[in-house]
Amino acid sequence: MEAFLLDEYFLYFIMNLRRKMNKPKCCQKMPYVQKGKKKKYAWCSCGESSNQPFCDGSHKGTSFTPIVIDNEKEGNIAWCGCKETSNAPYCDGTHSKL
Repeated sequence: MEAFLLDEYFLYFIMNLRRKMNKPKCCQKMPYVQKGKKKKYAWCSCGESSNQPFCDGSHKGTSFTPIVIDNEKEGNIAWCGCKETSNAPYCDGTHSKL
């Protein structure tokens, strides 16, 4: 009986760990609005970067990769902060539903 419970707890732990590994960390429930320049940007998709909203390599060892864009115009960019957008890397308002 005890072995069965231990296996059950272990399975629960692994399932929760896998769920967390495949779900990005929500950094903030609003976009990062910044003046964009004509250059390449690497948007953090995992939410673990200490340089939000941009990648610092913290995704290493996960299933996440940064989204690289070549911004061709200057002007404000609303980068997704919740990491749940369906229009990555840009904010689509999903944060208001979280």
